[in-house]
Amino acid sequence: MACSRTLLSLAACLLIVSAVAAELPQKRIAHVIVALADNQYQGIVPIPAAIGNGDDPARNLYWGAGYGLKTYFTRSASWELVSPCKARKLPVLERCIFRKRDSDVYVVADAYRGREIKRAITDFLAFAAGNNPDENADLVAYIGHDGLMDFSLDRYEYAKDSKHREAVIIACASKTYFADSLRWTGAKPLLWTTGLRAPEAYVIESVLTGWAKNETAEQIRTHAAQAYDKYQHCGMKGAMHLFAHGW
Repeated sequence: MACSRTLLSLAACLLIVSAVAAELPQKRIAHVIVALADNQYQGIVPIPAAIGNGDDPARNLYWGAGYGLKTYFTRSASWELVSPCKARKLPVLERCIFRKRDSDVYVVADAYRGREIKRAITDFLAFAAGNNPDENADLVAYIGHDGLMDFSLDRYEYAKDSKHREAVIIACASKTYFADSLRWTGAKPLLWTTGLRAPEAYVIESVLTGWAKNETAEQIRTHAAQAYDKYQHCGMKGAMHLFAHGW
């Protein structure tokens, strides 16, 4: 009888522990791959040389410039730099890790050398498929020129596991050019684009802020459009047409 009461007490304790654990915030990771803008090695509209050097992350349009990811997130009151950004082995020139101040959401951001844009896109798709030995991100994003306008992939990346991952692609007309290759990864497109646009950091910041709050895909799309309109002054109707979610 005493044994039965002990087992019942143990079972009750386990239920309480499980319930508490379920309510605790879970750490989530977003891995953002940034292909640095490069006048020489990418098919982009030429930009000033100082911000279009794909070997210089510190001044690059998509990284160290005012609306580049590193600078924009570092200056944001909503994010904190976990530790000093560090140089990495090629093709990654620098890595920064940020944490959302009001939640347990981390952003691992990698600046890929501009001439390595094909590797950046290949790695993005591999990570979206769960093929990353260093981490198992919940969201994987690509920011930069849509290189698939200029070259074809050597292979598809196939889902390595059953984990639910979300993908974000902030590049020109990414839904058209990335749809076929992304589908094989098993990742769900949380946000991508339908036309030509500037892949600056205020969009991905709005996306990750909404994602941290567990907002719906349509809410996140709206926030992305609001951020884009704020800086590009294209009107909300036009901005909304630039973004899409799902298949």
